[in-house]
Amino acid sequence: MDVFVCAGCGTELTAPVSRVALPVHTHHGGWEELHPPLMEPATYAVDPLPTGPPWRLWEEVGEDAAARQGVYAPVRSVSFGARNRIVIAPGDSRSMALIPEKCEGYCRGVDGRAGPNLACEGCGRAVATRMDDCGLWQTVWLEPGAVVRRTSALPDGPPPGWDEVERAGHRVPPVESDGSWSRRWEAAVGVALAHLVAATGGRHVILPTGPVAELLGHAVGRYLPAGPDARCAGLAGPGIRTPRPRPDVLLVPRHPLTGTPWRPPGDDAPVVPLDSGVWAYLAHPGETSPIPATGVLPDGVLRDEYPLPPRPWRPLTPHHHAFEDTLAGLPAVRAPRLRGYHGGYRS
Repeated sequence: MDVFVCAGCGTELTAPVSRVALPVHTHHGGWEELHPPLMEPATYAVDPLPTGPPWRLWEEVGEDAAARQGVYAPVRSVSFGARNRIVIAPGDSRSMALIPEKCEGYCRGVDGRAGPNLACEGCGRAVATRMDDCGLWQTVWLEPGAVVRRTSALPDGPPPGWDEVERAGHRVPPVESDGSWSRRWEAAVGVALAHLVAATGGRHVILPTGPVAELLGHAVGRYLPAGPDARCAGLAGPGIRTPRPRPDVLLVPRHPLTGTPWRPPGDDAPVVPLDSGVWAYLAHPGETSPIPATGVLPDGVLRDEYPLPPRPWRPLTPHHHAFEDTLAGLPAVRAPRLRGYHGGYRS
């Protein structure tokens, strides 16, 4: 495990933490809602792309400079913040104090708009940014130039592998306890749809029957409407057999530790990476469905559950910004076909 310390005075700023993949929903939450911590306790992740202020308008930046920042299609503004910022759960932070004059927010917390708002208690150096306003996952972002990573005396636990994705406990249900769609699902579907658009060139996609079509069908139909030259997608990954004949595109999990997509051995099929918890639910949904059923129970079957659990009142809709930001961050969007798709979608 690792500990991050202040680069100025050596004060320990975190509890022992182990590195995992950056969650796909990191920058995409639900507006006007308070969110739980982004990271699990005792974990951290690194964002390789620029994040946070300063921001510059696309018109001022230009296509070439934006591409160097990881943005390949027109967006409102481009981040010129630091790369490789480290994110931890707020509960894993140590020896840091808020900087009062940098605690701006929208209404329910702080959003980091003024830059680092946490100072090292040892030397007063600004070292991190606390973010917990509405619509944001609760996080502490360590500035890469202000901290140093050191090895902790505590050993790492067993690293999660592909077998972890197959376990029932890894699944993330698509519906929250209050009957609303999971914000993590909405963001994950938006990210996956962007990769699906890139993999298919914006063509219509035919989904396999079952949970994939039930949960993703509305979103795919909205962003990839029916048309000629359709592509077939199929679910593939550890513990399940790749469909035969092999679909044009495979929906696969991201590794929980590295974030790399699973690939079938010896197969170079295009893959669309999914949040591993979302993929695990689609591959092993269990006995219940989040989609309300029609009709009546068969004769002889009794239900003693009352009232019925709450269910979403609308189809699963992808997070708009998760889709748009991910698509703009894929080099494939510069292809003529997808450039037209992106321009038409934004219009």
